Amino acid sequence: MINRKKFDYVLTIVLGLLILAGIISIYTASTSKIGEQVTVKDFWWRQLIFAGILIGLLYLLMRMPMPVIDVLIVPLYIINLILLFLVMFAPAINGSHRWFNIFGFSYQPSESAKLLTILLAARVLSKEHLSEMRQLIYGFLCVIPPSLLVIIEPDFGTSIMFWIALLAMFAAAGVPVFYLLLIVSPVISIIASFHWLFILFWIALLVFVLLRFRLSWVTITVASILNLFLAIIMPVFWRGLKDYQQDRILTFIDPMRDPLGSGYQIIQAKIAVGSGGTIGKGWLEGTQKNMNFLPEHHTDFIYSIIGEEFGFLGSLILLLLFFILFWRITLAIRDIRVKERKVVVTGIFGYLLFQTFINIGMNIGLVPTTGIPLPFISYGGSNLLINGLAVGMILKYLNERGFMK
Repeated sequence: MINRKKFDYVLTIVLGLLILAGIISIYTASTSKIGEQVTVKDFWWRQLIFAGILIGLLYLLMRMPMPVIDVLIVPLYIINLILLFLVMFAPAINGSHRWFNIFGFSYQPSESAKLLTILLAARVLSKEHLSEMRQLIYGFLCVIPPSLLVIIEPDFGTSIMFWIALLAMFAAAGVPVFYLLLIVSPVISIIASFHWLFILFWIALLVFVLLRFRLSWVTITVASILNLFLAIIMPVFWRGLKDYQQDRILTFIDPMRDPLGSGYQIIQAKIAVGSGGTIGKGWLEGTQKNMNFLPEHHTDFIYSIIGEEFGFLGSLILLLLFFILFWRITLAIRDIRVKERKVVVTGIFGYLLFQTFINIGMNIGLVPTTGIPLPFISYGGSNLLINGLAVGMILKYLNERGFMK
C-alpha cells in the first residue's frame, strides 16, 4: 500500500519522464528518413512493451510485503549466478554471450545481477558487530562471483558497475575512508605510472593521507611499496606488449589515432552532438543517424542522437531530469534510517550515477567507448526493467519509513 505522506511523487514523476524520453529517443533513433522515404524499426515499441511490464512490476513491488522480498534475495542471487554461467552457452551476439533469447525478446542476466548483488551485499555489510575487515571480505565475496562471470561473457563495462556500487556501499556501511583509498590505490598507481613525476606525487600523497589516518608504519610501508612496485612495473609491462597491442590501447585512449577503425564511433558521436547546435536539426532530421554514419545509435550512442536532433536545449533538459533523479536519491539516503536500506540506496545511486556519467562522457568524447548504456534512455529491456526496479526499491523504502527503525 502507498503511504501518501511518505511516497516520493517527485522521484516517481522524474522516473516516468525519463522512461518517456527514452521511448521518444529510441523512436527517432530507430527511424531513417531519406527524402520522402521513412523507415521505422521495431525497437521503440519493444521498449514501450518493457515500459508497460515495468509499470506492472512496480505496482507489485509496492504491494509486496518486505519480509517476502527479504526471503527472496538469496535464492534469486543464486539463480542469477546460475544464469550468468548458462548464458555463456547461449548463441553469441557480436562476439559476446550475454543474452537469452525468449520468444523474440532478449534477457540479459548481468543486468539483474547488479541489483541482486547490491541487495545481498547490503544485507551482509549491515550486520551488527561486524568488524571492518569482515565487512571488506564479505563484500568482496558477494561481488567477485557475478563480476567474474560477467567479464568472461565478455562485458568489462558492466563488471565495473559491481565494484562502483560496492565502493559506495562500503562508504555507507561505515568502512573507514583509508580502506577505500587502499582498494582504489592500485588503479591510481597504474594511471600515474606513465610519468615518474606523477608516481612520486601519488606515492607522497598516499603516505601523507595514510599518516593522517594514524595507520601503523608497517601498513603504510607495505601499501607504499606495493603501489610503487606496481607503478614501476607497468612501463616494463607496456614495453613487453606487441606493437599492435599497444596501438589498440592507445586508440582506446585517443580515438583520433584510428579514425576509420576503433575510433570511428566516438568521432561520429562527437560530430552528431556538435552539429545539433542550440536547438538541434529537428525531429527525425539527424543526418548522422539517417545516413547511418553513427553505429549503435539506439543503444550506446543515443545521447548523440538527442544532441543532434534536439540540440543543446534538448540535452540540457535531459541532464536536468537526471540531476533531479540523483538529487531525490541523495535525499532518500539522508532520510532512510534503516542501515541495510541506506546501504542499498547508496549502491543504486553509485552505479546509476557512474553509468550515466560514463555514457554521456563517451558520447561527447570525455571517456573512451565502453558499451555502457544510458539508464532509462538507451534501448534494452533488461536494462530498463532492472534500473526501474532499482528506483522502485528506493520508492518502497521511502514509502515504509516509520514502520521500521
